[in-house]
Amino acid sequence: MSRLSRATLGSRGPRDSVFNRVPAEYRADAQSYKCPADLEECVASLEDCCEEAHEVGVLLRAGTQDLPRMTKVLENQIVFALAPSSTLQKYKTDLIDEVEPAIKELVEKAQGGLQALEKKEKALEIKVETTRNRPKLTSQTSAAEKLEQRRQAALTKQRERLEEELKSLEHEVVVLERSALES
Repeated sequence: MSRLSRATLGSRGPRDSVFNRVPAEYRADAQSYKCPADLEECVASLEDCCEEAHEVGVLLRAGTQDLPRMTKVLENQIVFALAPSSTLQKYKTDLIDEVEPAIKELVEKAQGGLQALEKKEKALEIKVETTRNRPKLTSQTSAAEKLEQRRQAALTKQRERLEEELKSLEHEVVVLERSALES
């Protein structure tokens, strides 16, 4: 229980003051008032706080009075960092040395994939030609012929899918070659 709550709970009649100092005499306008010493300390402490707050306000105002001008200057100004061309050339060669092997490897993979797709495409074209040249029996088709027709349809779909992959790989090769030439 705090000192203040104990002071109010007592059964001594009117509440006693929690301040234990003797009040000092204060004279104003020919009247005499007794002011406790603790109250004087509170007032002095409050005056110190007010002075500190005023000093903080002055410092803050001094530190931020130029802010509107500086924000306008900074938002309208473009800053360029200049570097010697030898430094830029060094960084460029370092970047080429770092990236070039990976690009070459990717180009080789793309060329290998492209060759494999071309082989598959040729094989599929040969199969399509052989199936076109074969006479078709429309009246009676055996189970083997139906199976062959399904297989041809599947191969045609596979060929179309491989052609699309070929186009995308060719596009990737072109992009990689451009990026290698630009750097």
